[in-house]
Amino acid sequence: MRGSVRSISLERVNPKTGQPEAQTFKVRVPVGVKEGQTIRIPGKGGDGANGGTSGDLFLHVRYAAHPDFRARGSDLHYDLDLAPWEAVLGTTVSVPTLESPVKVRIPAGTNNGCQLRVRGRGLPRGRDGERGDLYVVVNVQLPSQLSDEERELWEKLGRVSRFNPRQPA
Repeated sequence: MRGSVRSISLERVNPKTGQPEAQTFKVRVPVGVKEGQTIRIPGKGGDGANGGTSGDLFLHVRYAAHPDFRARGSDLHYDLDLAPWEAVLGTTVSVPTLESPVKVRIPAGTNNGCQLRVRGRGLPRGRDGERGDLYVVVNVQLPSQLSDEERELWEKLGRVSRFNPRQPA
């Protein structure tokens, strides 16, 4: 997100002594680095042949798992659980971002799996400060236990509703 400096430790076998040697150094991770991208560290690779200069070390970037978001390129995806009535009637919910929560309007009639885009709340696309988007993925949750009153209301809705998900609109 903001770039960082990370400490890297390498253990190699010294070709002269045959003994393992540890080497620790700092690596600058640039803003906007992507999953799968390679960072080249000049002079930190293997020793050159016949006393030549050391080669380069290539680091393969992997993101650590985040508890709330999935990254796809510069875009982030967030799973939002909704009650059935929130999806049917619409609502406004607070959704976390990497900085601070934002209010997202859920339109009436939102289906399970629908993705709502919040522009500019993803990861940096590069050094220019442009950012990807946050996609809020709707996950409609059904109640697992009902009170007698709730059951009556669901049954009444089943009787009066003309909605049939197996019929074309």
